[in-house]
Amino acid sequence: MKIGLTYDLRQDYLDLGYGEEETAEFDRVDTVEAIERTLLVLGYETDRIGNIWSLTKRLADGERWDLVFNIAEGLRGIGREAQVPALLDAYDIPYTFSDPLVMALTLHKGMTKRVIRDLGIPTPDFAEVGSEADIDEVNLPFPVFAKPIAEGTGKGITPASKISSKKELRSVCGRLLREYRQPVLVETFLPGREFTVGLVGTGKHARVVGVMEVILKPNAEKDVYSYVNKERCEEFVGYLPVNDLMAKKAQEVALASWIGLGCRDAGRIDLRADANGVPNFMEVNPLAGIHPEHSDLPILCKLVGISYHQLFEMIMNSALERVQARTPSRVQAAGAR
Repeated sequence: MKIGLTYDLRQDYLDLGYGEEETAEFDRVDTVEAIERTLLVLGYETDRIGNIWSLTKRLADGERWDLVFNIAEGLRGIGREAQVPALLDAYDIPYTFSDPLVMALTLHKGMTKRVIRDLGIPTPDFAEVGSEADIDEVNLPFPVFAKPIAEGTGKGITPASKISSKKELRSVCGRLLREYRQPVLVETFLPGREFTVGLVGTGKHARVVGVMEVILKPNAEKDVYSYVNKERCEEFVGYLPVNDLMAKKAQEVALASWIGLGCRDAGRIDLRADANGVPNFMEVNPLAGIHPEHSDLPILCKLVGISYHQLFEMIMNSALERVQARTPSRVQAAGAR
């Protein structure tokens, strides 16, 4: 089986003049190498495609793959993580991880929280700030927490993100609006424990593989799993596998969120406990980082005794269910193009 690999290589964008934080969500070459090695060991043939521009050219040249292992984050727009899946859908080529609808929805943290709230899943109260005029309309009790509405890897999150006054709110929201050129999500700050839950599978076959607690070390930026803390996680962050009552509740919340949002194959959900000890949905990553040592999902799996190879087996088994479900006529038509 021929597996194409789509990804955004961080160095490619640095070479084009983009900055370190702008490219924080993109992958290093050792991530691509680790994915390729693992797929080869599992018996697949691999083909490095690269980013969406390379994918577009190769599709136009008539190239096809049995499945694409997609970790491309995209560069521009709220729908950037949906671009490669949408293009592959147009050519009827199956791929790993979630579809364009889920990718576009979940990158927008405000829209995601609306769906989660409608599902009856606990999540902090929130407001969206689309302009400086919206700041005075925020009516949430302090402290609150502010972050860009469509970024990952902790981008835009610093100790200043925890806000205790209207003056701070104006300052932080104003800066985020200017720097990230997108709305700001403001939500009630939750004071409790922070968890990351790893999930694999799709729909009724989805399951939790483990829960880890995120513990900031004394030398870390305080109170927040920030961009700096994430980028230097080996230095600033401790990860602890947990299975106590609160962790089990976090599992329930995460699994309900994963299934309710329609996520596929594997990913992560981040939660934080409120003052009553109830884990709340914070955000979902249906396109989680997959570096074997630096990314949260493989770190979590290792902590609970799941190897990198086993994680890939679970991802591929879930994705291959969709390949096997394709009708013979569609498979033949796809191969004839």
